[in-house]
Amino acid sequence: MASEQDVRARLQRAGQEHLLRFCAELAPGPRAALLAQLESLEPEALREHCQRAAAACARPPDPPHDVSARLRPLPPERVGSASQSDPKTRRLWEEEGFHQIALNKVAVLLLAGGQGTRLGVTYPKGMYQVGLPSQKTLYQLQAERIRRVQQLADERHGTRCTVPWYIMTNGNGGLYCALADHHILDDMERRGVEFVHVYCVDNILVRLADPVFIGFCVLRGADCGAKVVEKAYPEEPVGLVCQVDGVPQVVEYSEISPETTRLRTPDGGLLYNTGNICNHFFTRGFLQVVTREYESLLKPHVAVKKVPYVDEEGNPVKPLKPNGIKMEKFVFDVFQFAENFVAFEVLREDEFSPLKNADSAGKDNPTTARRALLSQHYRWALQAGAHFLDSHGARLPELPSLPSSGEPPAICEISPLVSYSGEGLEVYLRGREFQSPLILDENQVRALRP
Repeated sequence: MASEQDVRARLQRAGQEHLLRFCAELAPGPRAALLAQLESLEPEALREHCQRAAAACARPPDPPHDVSARLRPLPPERVGSASQSDPKTRRLWEEEGFHQIALNKVAVLLLAGGQGTRLGVTYPKGMYQVGLPSQKTLYQLQAERIRRVQQLADERHGTRCTVPWYIMTNGNGGLYCALADHHILDDMERRGVEFVHVYCVDNILVRLADPVFIGFCVLRGADCGAKVVEKAYPEEPVGLVCQVDGVPQVVEYSEISPETTRLRTPDGGLLYNTGNICNHFFTRGFLQVVTREYESLLKPHVAVKKVPYVDEEGNPVKPLKPNGIKMEKFVFDVFQFAENFVAFEVLREDEFSPLKNADSAGKDNPTTARRALLSQHYRWALQAGAHFLDSHGARLPELPSLPSSGEPPAICEISPLVSYSGEGLEVYLRGREFQSPLILDENQVRALRP
């Protein structure tokens, strides 16, 4: 480990020596931790980054950027659908996905960054509990889904496969540098991984290493793909997966005119309806090309933020006006470099309920996430033939098309270790009656097994 003098000299070359202003006042442990963090910074790169950020902030803000005239929907041949495809085609996609998983060619990469500011927590968002009966965290739900999809692949192909789970803890646009810096692609190559499913931590309904999505992308020969959901309404503030000047990319809702967002197809649907949910497919070969040739071409997005700091006397300050410059890249910035990009539409109630805000907000909060998961599991139970009783022993109404936004008539939580996407439940549930709450975990399954 470098000495404080060496670190100070490096920071001085970058014009950032003030970072050590109060170093002498720290206890030995925190002091060593600070020096270790600063030691990894390259002086020249740090100086250049700060200069670029300052220059970007000094420029007058760009006028509203409307790309509507250059916008086109993705070509139909580049879009698949989980719900609108015929059962035979869906089975082919699923079989191909499980085949690749069984061959150990599929990995999962979690973008676990985010400070949880809007959610109001100081720990990683993946550790959050939304209030399920099982008290499972987002991390646990995701880990159990990986384990279950491995089991399903093993059962189909008589294998003992592994789906590696890579976890990245900084901003999602830093993915490509991180893959190179930490030799992750080399590790994937050693393991024989060819296909990578990348997702964000905050979606409670995410299907990790989804065989249907993987199989669709592989059979279409895609090097890059994105799951999308139909926009709930024209002005919904989500990124749009589309083409600009013939090139696939995600366009922010603020870059599209209101008139364009309301355009309709002949059948009455929205012309631009493919909402981005940060759920992507990449081949390892594409990621290698990106890290080697294209990452340096990605332009950082500039945002001015209110950043707490300490003043010249060391007093903590919470600024009332923006005082910091945030330079970030996004994981989807690389879509433009794909040779064969595809999108795969899934139902929102099946696969997308993000956790972003505290319950004081009206949407995307712990309550909506919990309801989405429990409503999904209630639907699965009904489809498997279960019946639920109220406190008086009378059967509750069966609502197989129950919306994800409301409370289900009964509480039913199904462990991912029992079912990945609703499969295999009939043997335990068909014709049986249950009172709320039903927690269908491995222990309960043993008791219900015929």
